[in-house]
Amino acid sequence: MADYTGDDFYCDVAIPRAVPLDVVHEDDLVLAYHHTRPFWRVHLVAVPKRHIASFTTVGPDDEADIRALLAVAQRLARQVEVEHGAAAVLTNLGTYQDSKHLHVHVHSGPQVRA
Repeated sequence: MADYTGDDFYCDVAIPRAVPLDVVHEDDLVLAYHHTRPFWRVHLVAVPKRHIASFTTVGPDDEADIRALLAVAQRLARQVEVEHGAAAVLTNLGTYQDSKHLHVHVHSGPQVRA
């Protein structure tokens, strides 16, 4: 969604499904889907449904959400690694974080855009 100009794509667009998503996992706590504008040939995103600003702001009240997020990221990474031979898992912080909502990227393959 190239014309989105807010700062929390996940709360504003992805979680409420303001645009169609290719969902690979959804439960009460976590949504995971194929990135809408992928940077790598395989590019998945996992996000807690409850707003958590970033990895560095996680607090004691976020434990269930973080456990669920990491379990989904682990399962997706395992699947990508098996299917494609390699996987990377990352999250961005500070100015690297375009959307101010914690999210985890699982990716593999060559970069398809800068």
